[in-house]
Amino acid sequence: MIRFSESHEYVRVEGDFGFIGISDYAQKQLGNVVYVDMPEVGDELEKGEDFGAIESVKAASDLISPVSGEVVEINEALEENPRLVNQDAMANWIVKVKLADMSELDDLMNQDDYESFCKNG
Repeated sequence: MIRFSESHEYVRVEGDFGFIGISDYAQKQLGNVVYVDMPEVGDELEKGEDFGAIESVKAASDLISPVSGEVVEINEALEENPRLVNQDAMANWIVKVKLADMSELDDLMNQDDYESFCKNG
């Protein structure tokens, strides 16, 4: 299951874990990603709070967590090659979290709703 926030982050849920990244729409808006600032393993994310930033040649944008949880893994490949986000944003997640409250997913959009949200801007 994948859910999206209005700030263009996604969370892909697998069991008790969520993989958080930016949507394909967001990476296209940013352009060439040059840096991803990520939290540390063990950090607690709060839904709606900043957990890092993503920078491109055009702009920098805060990363807003769509869910609450503990960071259990970061995508270390992005430290070496942040442009992986541009190649496939949905596959190149930024952090993996142990979800704190599954009901938070109810506030997020499904794929169809998110696509409509992006079109209607």
